[in-house]
Amino acid sequence: MANRPRLILGSGSPRRRDLLAQIGVEPHAIRAADINEDPLPGERPLAYVRRLAREKSEALDVGPEDVLLTADTTVCVGLRILGKPADANEATSFLRLMSGRRHRVITAIAVRSLERFAAREVSTTLRMAHLSDVAIRSYIESGEWDGKAGGYGIQGAAGAFIPWLNGSFTGVVGLPLAETSALLRSFGVLEAA
Repeated sequence: MANRPRLILGSGSPRRRDLLAQIGVEPHAIRAADINEDPLPGERPLAYVRRLAREKSEALDVGPEDVLLTADTTVCVGLRILGKPADANEATSFLRLMSGRRHRVITAIAVRSLERFAAREVSTTLRMAHLSDVAIRSYIESGEWDGKAGGYGIQGAAGAFIPWLNGSFTGVVGLPLAETSALLRSFGVLEAA
């Protein structure tokens, strides 16, 4: 049996590493891409996450035995992209905007070797409960919002804010495992199901 390719996780996100561990995958190495993540003027959310996943992939080197996995997750209300908040004030405004409304979380994944490139994206619709000023202030004070698209992480205390979702829970966390597993199988990182 031939050796399996080495998986390189092109993300510094501890959540993505934890999600890979759930399917028995330990990256050979972790390398975060340093790219500009600002949306382009008029860029729609789906095009935005697709572009970032691809740009992260293209920014990192791949060796002959490597398979590189990159991803990007964004939160959007309508066509408005809610990235990682710059500060507590922006995180507060994001939570107020989503309070009592539906929003989407889109994660794009890209897998690349020297010979191939493949990508997928998964969109999940969620409804956030109506949040009181006290609930928002308490969440902001926890610091859990920091570094998270849309200013919240469903896998933490903010899970109590989401009474309904339609789509992929792991996609909301940052890596849709069903789609990621299928891509990794197609590149030989995982055994065929």
